[in-house]
Amino acid sequence: MVDNSPNQKFSGASRYILDDELASIVNVSMALEMPLLLKGEPGTGKTMLAHAIAESLRMPLIVLNVKSSMKLVDTLYQYDTLTRLNDSRFGDSSRDVSNIEEYIKMGKIGQAFTAETRTVLLIDEIDKADTDFQDDMLDVLDQMEFDIIEIDKTMKAEHRPVIVITSNAKKDLSDPFLGRCNFHHIAFPDPKMMRKIVTVHFPDIDSNLMENAIAAFYRLREIEAIEKRPATRELLNWIRALENDSDFKPQRLGKGDIPFLGVLFKKSQDHERVVAATGSRNIL
Repeated sequence: MVDNSPNQKFSGASRYILDDELASIVNVSMALEMPLLLKGEPGTGKTMLAHAIAESLRMPLIVLNVKSSMKLVDTLYQYDTLTRLNDSRFGDSSRDVSNIEEYIKMGKIGQAFTAETRTVLLIDEIDKADTDFQDDMLDVLDQMEFDIIEIDKTMKAEHRPVIVITSNAKKDLSDPFLGRCNFHHIAFPDPKMMRKIVTVHFPDIDSNLMENAIAAFYRLREIEAIEKRPATRELLNWIRALENDSDFKPQRLGKGDIPFLGVLFKKSQDHERVVAATGSRNIL
């Protein structure tokens, strides 16, 4: 059963490691009923935090992946004029073509507003949208309602969702936008935190493999001029690849012989820089 009360507390999830400060800002945001804006480089767990909140509080998760060309109305609802036109022409639909409401479909924000239970609404990569989209969206989230013009109807939120907004800081957000959110910057995990994360995903991992892999991972991240540094996701996939290589010896990592670099670095220029810096020959 979903608890729709505003007094729920978040303390973590089965596969999400968080510190006390992050847990506190999540709970403060829920108590104040304010969106939580998360910034940080890719791989710091911004998106996964929303999944963890939904898991912990047993709420449905609704994900809005922001695109640069997206219009706010599309996140609220869509009026399917083409289907209505076809139904009126061919007359083979069970829907009443005179009733426009039957051709209204909720967008992601609309789904969160009309859900029967309280939801977690993840608005992912808001910095891809323009300033007007950002500010107009927060107007809707502040008021917890929007109008469907075609049927002259106001949709009010049944339950105020828990709102998590992420930004990769590729574009500055407006001051009004920042002022209406609680803000938290998630720093990239340090080696101590990364060991906890790895252990959650690989509870039976060989300690020698974990220590060598993490040490090599942070050395590789420090190589100059890398365009796309490997994130936590890449490290976990890399460890998975190393575990499945029966011939692999963890000690090789400390000697600069680093297999499966293609799991860590996805750009050819980064491959070349890493190979030049480490002398590694294995770039599979």
